[in-house]
Order: sequence, then C-alpha cells, then structure tokens
Amino acid sequence: MMPAVALGTWLGNSSTGRIAPVGYETEQAVLWALEAGYRHVDTAWSYHVEDQVGRPVKTVVDAYNLLHEITTTPKICDAACYVKRFKKKTERSSISMVLPMSREEIFVTTKLWNDAHARSAVVPALRASLAQLQLSYVDLYLMHWPLGQFENGSYDSTHYLETWRGMMDAQALNLTRSIGVSNFNKVMLESIRAHQLTKPAVLQIEWNINLQQPGLLAYCRQHNISVMGYTPFGALMDKRRADSPTRIDDPQLTKMAAKYGKNVQQILLRYAVEMGVIPIPKSITSTRIFENIEIFDFQLDESEKWTLRNFDRGYRTIPQLKWSDHPFYPFEKMPEYTTTTTTAAASTSTVNTEKSTQQVISEVDVNDKSARMNFRDIKI
Repeated sequence: MMPAVALGTWLGNSSTGRIAPVGYETEQAVLWALEAGYRHVDTAWSYHVEDQVGRPVKTVVDAYNLLHEITTTPKICDAACYVKRFKKKTERSSISMVLPMSREEIFVTTKLWNDAHARSAVVPALRASLAQLQLSYVDLYLMHWPLGQFENGSYDSTHYLETWRGMMDAQALNLTRSIGVSNFNKVMLESIRAHQLTKPAVLQIEWNINLQQPGLLAYCRQHNISVMGYTPFGALMDKRRADSPTRIDDPQLTKMAAKYGKNVQQILLRYAVEMGVIPIPKSITSTRIFENIEIFDFQLDESEKWTLRNFDRGYRTIPQLKWSDHPFYPFEKMPEYTTTTTTAAASTSTVNTEKSTQQVISEVDVNDKSARMNFRDIKI
C-alpha cells in the first residue's frame, strides 16, 4: 500500500544550479506534513536533505516506540517517568510537537544519484542514504535517472539495466521494500521487461496538466506500474517561464476552483489522483502543506476532467537539456509542445486522440470524506 499523495522535498533550481538548504526548513516541512495527514515523503540523495527528512521521522517513531513500551510494559516506569522521558526527546529534537507514529505508517522514498550507476555502487549508495535518514530501510528506492554521470561531469556509459540489477541487489538485502525508476520512457521500461528482470513497482515522471503523457500512463496501468508525478503544478506559477502554455489564473481553472471552494492547486492535485497519479507537491510553507492534502472531500465530474485533459501540450518543465547528448537521455530532443493558438480543427483532433488513449486508463475512486489521507489499493 502506498499513500496517494507525497510531500516533495526538492527545493528547486536557480540560475546557478540546485538550491541547497539554508536551515532546517525541510525538517519543519516534514513535521507539518505528518501533522497534516501526509504519510509519504519523497526525497533523494541529490537533494541534500535526507538528514532533514530522517530527523522528524525518527522523532515521531521514537515517540511511538516509547509510548508502546510504556503502555505494554507498565512496570518499566509510571506515567510521570514517561512524561519526563518524552519531554527530553522532544527537547533534543528541537521540535515542539511530536505525533507518535509507527515506522510502518510512514512511507519514505529516496533515489539513487547518477554518480553511482555501477552495479557494485548501488548498495553502498543506498546504505549512505539510510545513514542520512537514520533508517534501516526505505519503502521505495528509485533510480533517479537512466543515465550516469561522474562527479567530474563526464558521462558514465553504464547501461541502466546494469544499474537496475544493482537495485535488485538492494531489494534482496531488504534495504528497500520496493524498487522503481524515475524519468524512464516506455522503451526503457520495455527493455527491463524484455530481459526478464524484476518489474519496477513505480515510475516517477513529471506530470501536470501541460504534460499528461497519456500513452505512458496507459502502459503503466497495463503492466501494473504505479505512477508518481513530480512538478504537479508545472510552470503555471513560474513567472520566469513565459513560454508556459497555461497560467494559474486561467479562467477555466479559476472557475472550477470557485465551484468547489478550492484553490487551483487543489484542483490540479485532485485531477492527478483521479487519473491514477500520485502527485508530489513540494512546499516549505505550512499553509500550502495543509492545503495540498485537502483534496479528498470533492470529486471532479467527467466534463471537468475532459477540460483538464485538453490543457495537455506535451510541455516539459524540466527537460534537463544539459544531458541531451547522453546515449540514455530519456526525453524527446525536439520541442514537445504545441502552441496555445491551435486551430479549432486541430484541437478537435487532439481531443479524439486523447479520448481513445484515456479509455485505456482505469480511473481510481479514492473518495473518503471521513479522513484527510487516503490510501490507493496499489500492490507494489
């Protein structure tokens, strides 16, 4: 079972490269997320925040274990002793509010970085992540990219199938419950199948209304591969991306949000879930973190879903063109999106094509108004 929404912990990129943490913003964000009802945290070695993800997880698990110890073996110490020990733990963690949770309640995903693609390097890389996370296992370990690159910037030509065998080794050692891939295309997924290797439990890709990849979703649904979607808001709110085909204030989106008393971001996250995609909204703001999970008290109707499907322009927010000459670069190397000034005839053609593809995708009913958090019945 995998929770239907995950907190993203990637801090994004700037003009000078990946944004590094400046304080303990990720640690606080994870704690807020657990308080809000999230039970899935997505991180990666390359984000440089695995330690900040691990600390709040350890804190709530330690609190749970301590509570379990006291309630199941009352002779160890009385309530006053428990309160004293509990207070010390919270003071050491620098966190004022601790929500006791068992380790099994929290789903942690992390990723293998490109500089550890040799089969022999995968298990040591995961062990290093586990040390940062202070965990004995992760629930899901993903190959971050199908391409390898050494620390000096030169390309590693190790085939992703060889790296995948290293991922299988990690699972066999029980260092991760499940393994998957990120940023793979259909050909690469088929290659894993053709070599009769362990099927990826999960494919993580960019997914938002401007890049819906219906064919890839249909393939994953056909082969029982769960899909996680990063950048669920695309470039809708990025003022630097003047080429984005859709903006957050689009009249169709704002009208839909007003109907349900939600904001546009909540509409987009709800749409992802209804399309069978596990969205990964990232935020370090408490208000946004709480809002982003309040999406299980309404359901989009069919006409609204068709409206949202028609925003698809194949527009990729994070094309990673710096790797476009790598032999295992997974994306198309030509512009992938059409302009927003398509003719009426062309738009009609797009709708018909999308409909035939979307019919392959079985949509998931995840309504449960009695709880903040839902779990999709996904066997991984």
